Amino acid sequence: MAVTHVVLSVLLAAIFTVLGVAKILRQPALVSRTERLGFSVRAIQGIGALEVAGAAGLVAGFFWRLPGVAAAIGLVTLLIGAAVSHVRAGDGIKDVAPPVWLALVSAAAAVTAIAA
Repeated sequence: MAVTHVVLSVLLAAIFTVLGVAKILRQPALVSRTERLGFSVRAIQGIGALEVAGAAGLVAGFFWRLPGVAAAIGLVTLLIGAAVSHVRAGDGIKDVAPPVWLALVSAAAAVTAIAA
């Protein structure tokens, strides 16, 4: 397994575990930012669950490649949706850049998993 893949997957798993758990537990700052985009609290918790599942899939990918690739692709899809939501809300680059950056890192994790 390539070092690049391991580093990307660990980084993404850590980020999405923290973000997902915060959304599931309805951390006020994350909920208020996401509600502003038009999502209900229930939808925010669902997004958090998808993020935690993506993190778990990335870790599972260390033992079996398919879940890691699927998780990375799923996170790319989720992050594209986040970027689109920010653009539709009229947010600037400050809010659009993080999901775009994370989508690119997730795509790199998928590619490195396939190549491994």
